[in-house]
Amino acid sequence: MSIRLRLLLSYLLMLAVPLLLSGFALLIMLGSFAEHFGSVYRLDRYEGNPVQAILRQEGAVVSDIRQHAETDPSRMLAPATQQELDDRLGQINMGLVVVRGGEPAFVSPSLEYEPEPARLPKLLEKLAADTVESRMLILDGWLLFDQITIPFADGREGSAFVVMDLYVFGDFLADFLGESVPWLFLAMLVIFVLTNGFLTYFVSRSIIRPLRELMRATKEMKEGNLAVSIDTSGRDEFGDLSRSFDDMRRRLKQSVDLQMQYENNRKELIANISHDLKTPISSIKGYVEGIFDGVADTPEKLDRYLRTIHAKTQQMDRLIDELFLFSKLDLNRLSFQFEPVEIAALLRECADAMAIDLEKRGIECRLAVPDELETLRVPADRSHLKRAVTNILENAAKYMDKNPGQIRIKVGDAGNWLVVQVEDNGRGIEPKALPHIFDRFYRADPARNSDQGGSGLGLAIVKQIIEGHGGRVEARSAPGQGTSIYFSLPKPGAGTANGTEGRMNDAAHSDH
Repeated sequence: MSIRLRLLLSYLLMLAVPLLLSGFALLIMLGSFAEHFGSVYRLDRYEGNPVQAILRQEGAVVSDIRQHAETDPSRMLAPATQQELDDRLGQINMGLVVVRGGEPAFVSPSLEYEPEPARLPKLLEKLAADTVESRMLILDGWLLFDQITIPFADGREGSAFVVMDLYVFGDFLADFLGESVPWLFLAMLVIFVLTNGFLTYFVSRSIIRPLRELMRATKEMKEGNLAVSIDTSGRDEFGDLSRSFDDMRRRLKQSVDLQMQYENNRKELIANISHDLKTPISSIKGYVEGIFDGVADTPEKLDRYLRTIHAKTQQMDRLIDELFLFSKLDLNRLSFQFEPVEIAALLRECADAMAIDLEKRGIECRLAVPDELETLRVPADRSHLKRAVTNILENAAKYMDKNPGQIRIKVGDAGNWLVVQVEDNGRGIEPKALPHIFDRFYRADPARNSDQGGSGLGLAIVKQIIEGHGGRVEARSAPGQGTSIYFSLPKPGAGTANGTEGRMNDAAHSDH
């Protein structure tokens, strides 16, 4: 639930719940009022509906008054009759007023008209003037139920009125409200306080809790703990904020981890460069000192020393060249000049360039290209791709321990991809070392035997170049049986190399 909807519902509940509970409290108060009213006016003595019973008794009294007025009007002036009628009306909290010639002949003691003595004549005058046929007329605080005209024998007209003094009822109501209203107000106040307090606590808790969670995570991150856990299960704006914050934390952690990895790689690079440069430099220094000290005292020995120094400088030059190339590839600063390249011709050039060196080592290199792929062209950077193929061939020759050695270069078609396989029958690679052969400065030989040479960057450069072409490279090997390195290149119009791993696997299995 969103915070906006939560606040809106909270606002509506703050209005509706107190009103409903206040209405319930008011109903309770009305029930108490009805009970109190019934006890004061003794409504429990009536069976059935008390109101109907009261009206029936009032109608009976009025019927008797009408009968007296028709048969013997003088009886309405008799104190006994007046008292009897007033007692009957008093049972239903009403009173009797008898007027003759505009003057009061009888006023029920239960009707209050004091302390204003002048009020009664004016009221009687109104009652006499406002003769009505209907009931329930209110005149100056009296509720008129019935008016009966009485023709007295002396010729003066009179009237009998059945009334209820509202002032008495008002005093009763005032007394009851005076006792009940403070309690009702207190109940409404308690209802408002509890309702608003509960809803405020609930809403503020749903807002403050995720804020505290974010504050805690922020402090943890401030102290350098980027692995702190954040609750992202919310389904409101704070949940979205928590998920965005957690995504930022994860990306920041990845960035920091990557930066630390770069820093470790930089330290490793410096250490490896120092080691790889120190070996040829030490050799050069030793041979130069030997020349200075006269150890090379014959032309043959001097020539051998100079050739060794030259070989070491070439080794250093190649190492520096590979370091420079790899740094450019690693920083994506090396540009690729793509053009249509015949892969078969390029592979032959690489094999021919290394033919003499391979023959000296007793290694036979063969190229197998299907006829339909002989003239196939793929978009590639010729010089960089030749460098990658040459590095693969040199790596295969470097670790060759068979005599005669064999290197097979095969080209296969994998749909939108061209797959090249370089297979040798050398010593192979241990399973634990195989996943790392494309890492920078990695050598399967932990002793870093200088006789085999190399900078540890050859296959790392291969990976960078092939991936720069949009392809993939991988290796398979079995110790003592040899190694196969595969790389794929997209054909013209193909996409990236994502999803080609299965095709490369099929090509690998079909070759064995």
